[in-house]
Amino acid sequence: QVQLVESGGGLVQPGGSLRLSCAASRIMFSRYVMAWYRQAPGEQRELVAEIATDRRTNYADSVKGRFTIFRDSAKNMVYLQMNSLKPEDTAVYYCNAAGIGVSYWGQGTQVTVSS
Repeated sequence: QVQLVESGGGLVQPGGSLRLSCAASRIMFSRYVMAWYRQAPGEQRELVAEIATDRRTNYADSVKGRFTIFRDSAKNMVYLQMNSLKPEDTAVYYCNAAGIGVSYWGQGTQVTVSS
């Protein structure tokens, strides 16, 4: 069974940084588009950033220039470096792996941006 395990969330002050990690197991990692989504209370889950198998990236307008997604295929890991965090970035962040006809999700990690 495919497993995606997120880590790195926590409480950070506005303007601070966090790096989220997602460890993928039981998956042909190099064949999947990896992505980070987030869901704030009362809101729909939204795409934050994604990285294709050829490492092309796509970002939500709200995080462009502040967040960076990257993947390490040797370790089956995907990361989300988040800088200049804002209170509106507060949400549960989910790792996603998307292949042909399949999509897998992690359990999520809470990110809270507050002073």
